[in-house]
Amino acid sequence: MIKVNKVYDFLKTIAPLEMAKEGDNVGFLVGTSQSDVTKILVALDITNCVISEALDVGAQLIVAHHPIFFSLKTVTDTDITGEKIVRLLSGGISAICMHTNLDAARYGVNDALAVAVGIAHEDNYAQPLSDTVRLESGEVVSLGRVGYLKKPCKMTEYLSILKSALKVNGIRYFDAGRDVYKVAISSGAGGGEWENAKKSGCDTFVSADLKYDMFLEAKELGINIIDGGHYCTENLVTDVLVEKLKTAFPAAEVMASLCSDQTVEFYLD
Repeated sequence: MIKVNKVYDFLKTIAPLEMAKEGDNVGFLVGTSQSDVTKILVALDITNCVISEALDVGAQLIVAHHPIFFSLKTVTDTDITGEKIVRLLSGGISAICMHTNLDAARYGVNDALAVAVGIAHEDNYAQPLSDTVRLESGEVVSLGRVGYLKKPCKMTEYLSILKSALKVNGIRYFDAGRDVYKVAISSGAGGGEWENAKKSGCDTFVSADLKYDMFLEAKELGINIIDGGHYCTENLVTDVLVEKLKTAFPAAEVMASLCSDQTVEFYLD
C-alpha cells in the first residue's frame, strides 16, 4: 500500500527542498506520514473548496503548490488557516506543498510556463534566467527562464497566443512597440526577477503581480512587459504533477482539482 511518506519522498526527488528560497515553507505540512493513500488530489492552492472536493472524492492526500501556511502559533477553528488544518486532520487528509522549490525545479512551474509562452521547444530550450539558488552540490537553479520564440511576432499577436495558452481572464501589459522574440519569464509573483530579465537583454518579460513602477521602467527602457496573472502562470504545473504522480504510483488514483480556478476577474464593459 502507498504511504504518504512514499509520495513525499518521490516529490522531493523532482523538487528537492534545498531548491526553495530561504524562509519558504515547503514539504509535508499536514497529516500522518504512514497513512495509506489510494487517491491524490492535485491543486495550486488548498482552499476550503479543494478540501471539500478531497472529502467528496475520498482523497487521503492533497499535493499543492502554495503552502497552506508559512508560520503558525496556534491551530484552531477560529481563523481561516486553522480551520482548514482542522478540516484536513479531522478528515484524514494529509497535505504536501512544493512551492519555490517546484518553481525552480527542472520540469517544474517555470519550465511548464516556458512551454506555454513558446520559448521551450525541441531546437531551442529555455535557459535559467539567473542563479537565484545555489545548491551545496554547486548546481545553480533559477526562479526564471529565458529563451527565444521560433520566430518573432507582434505584441498583439503574442498577447492573443498567451491568453489562450494561459487560459487567463485578462492580461495587463505594456507594448514597447518591439517585436516579441527573446522572452524572459518568472512564474507567479516574479517581479524579483525583473533586474535579471533586464540584464538578459530580453525584449519581453512575462510574470505576474507586477508593480506599477515596473511598467513605468519598462516604458522608459523600451521593454515589453506582460502580467499574465499569478494563478494562470503557475497552474500549468498541476497537469505536470498529475502525470508524474500517475507514473510513479500507478496503483493510486490521481486527479487535478476541478474547483481550483482563477480567482481574479476582469470587468469588461
